[in-house]
Amino acid sequence: MKARNTRRTAGRPVAIALAVSVSALSLTACGDDGSDDTAVQKGNDITVGLLLPDRDTARFEKFDYPLIRDEVASLTEKKGKVRYANAEASVSRQSAQFQKMIDDKVDVILVDALNSKKIASDVRKAKDAGIPVIAYDRLAEGPIDAYVSHDNELVGQVQGRAIMSELGEKSQNDKVVMMNGDPGDPNTARFKDGALSELQGQVDIVKQYDTKEWKPSIAKANMEKAIQAYGLNNIAAVYSANDGMAGAVIEAMKEAGATKMPPVTGQDANLDAVQRVVSGEQYMTVYKSFLLEATNAAKIAVAKVQGRQIEFAALTRETVDSPTAKNVPAMLVPVVALTKDNIKETVITDGVYTVKDICTSKYKADCAAIGLE
Repeated sequence: MKARNTRRTAGRPVAIALAVSVSALSLTACGDDGSDDTAVQKGNDITVGLLLPDRDTARFEKFDYPLIRDEVASLTEKKGKVRYANAEASVSRQSAQFQKMIDDKVDVILVDALNSKKIASDVRKAKDAGIPVIAYDRLAEGPIDAYVSHDNELVGQVQGRAIMSELGEKSQNDKVVMMNGDPGDPNTARFKDGALSELQGQVDIVKQYDTKEWKPSIAKANMEKAIQAYGLNNIAAVYSANDGMAGAVIEAMKEAGATKMPPVTGQDANLDAVQRVVSGEQYMTVYKSFLLEATNAAKIAVAKVQGRQIEFAALTRETVDSPTAKNVPAMLVPVVALTKDNIKETVITDGVYTVKDICTSKYKADCAAIGLE
């Protein structure tokens, strides 16, 4: 995937990006004469099909689905609805769910593809049936109409920079293990490329593992292999592409006898990962605003169905290339490195979690130590 006109905004407050998005929509919602000159194809009584990939990634069930559902309702005077299916990490199940959406004649499909290549035939079937398809979070192949995600190479860069910041300048001999995601996920390569742009040549990357379907159990088994091969005390840092695997990596090191963890990265700001950051077990996670990604995906889907091209264009001001499509309209929302220092300014300010959610009895003392009370 190649993104153009992408402004890298790591660390920029999410509220600013949201204001920009809302402002762009307000300014471009009508033509020069103050009226929308694009014919409306559908009214508010629409059905958005939503296909999410798994339940292991906590954000999908807890945030993405309800945010999209509620935004569609808000945009359609509560007449629009979301038909939701979760593939539970099965490519064949996701394909069957996709076909069911087509058979049920939903008006638009938002899909977070488990396998970007294999989903292409399903995307083609939907297009042949006159149903627009929007790739969500991961760039699907095939004739998609739009893509909503984050700057995924930047995600990896943010993770890599965090490791380098913690290891310091004299790190050329420091041994780093890379726990990459599922090779069938198109984002995996982008995360990896971003991380390598920061790590390669600066540290000794002793082992890289791909993790089928992002399964924590596989990540744990691979971390056990790395510990056996290089020794627990010789591993200076672990690049973990997401929080689920980070938890598994940390568990493997604990079982091997670790009492103090080397820096371990993550992604998604899962609640247990944020708690691990508070306690010092996990060094950082990448916070990707669920609010921005999900609500804007809903806006794009509804605008596309209702034929409001002006709003659609305002929301998708960037373009990306996939192996099968060029210049796909895209919205890439910002990412933030979440550490002990900015928990209040990120997930708490955005209402993802409360202090009470994070600072349970187990983490109360750790929260107090960083002023999170």
